Amino acid sequence: MSENIFYTTAAKYWANVPATIDGVLGGYAHISDIDIKGSKAFLNDILALKNAPGTKLALDCGAGIGRITQNLLITLFDKVDLVEQEARFLSAAKKRIGENNERLGSLYHAGLQNFTPQKKYDVIWCQWVLSHLDDFDLIAFLKRCKRALNTNGVIIVKENITSGEEIEYDDEDSSVARPYKLMQLIFQEAQLDVIKEDLQYGFPDSIYKVYSFALVPNELEKRTFVLTL
Repeated sequence: MSENIFYTTAAKYWANVPATIDGVLGGYAHISDIDIKGSKAFLNDILALKNAPGTKLALDCGAGIGRITQNLLITLFDKVDLVEQEARFLSAAKKRIGENNERLGSLYHAGLQNFTPQKKYDVIWCQWVLSHLDDFDLIAFLKRCKRALNTNGVIIVKENITSGEEIEYDDEDSSVARPYKLMQLIFQEAQLDVIKEDLQYGFPDSIYKVYSFALVPNELEKRTFVLTL
């Protein structure tokens, strides 16, 4: 599949998905609360690091209808920006969060393959969206995010991980599920180090395992990241 078809097929798929939690989660709305609980525990551990990121500004990548911003990021950060390629979802996010909510920051209408952050962020959150980037665009995107991190900033990736060693393709929504080793290689190529990872608990066996990774630029590898719990 050519790069152009890969991205246009995904755009067409999401253009026909209802702007609801069940829609964006592919019929798995019932796992949303479990997902948020796991993400909150993971993020709180990151915010408890000795050299913790700040809590002034976060970026929600592939923000959809604002599920993660509303239920997680906006409760911990002074301001949250959202980037999403489906315009209907951005409109739904604004309504869901409240367009007059002082913590709602900028809304960017763009696919991540074309998006370059223009601010410095304390946390950049990427969940269930990097599967829509090919390997080369994913590495490039992570490098752009790395340059957009504030002091002690962290990129958090939460994604499906295959149980085998091969990439698995979904032709319907034009996405890929990557094996663990490939994700690690991609992080290395983007010059990012994993300082924490967790396996999401409580999800049904019928879906992929979901891992969370906290990433920092390798230039910070000499610094000590210590949990203070």
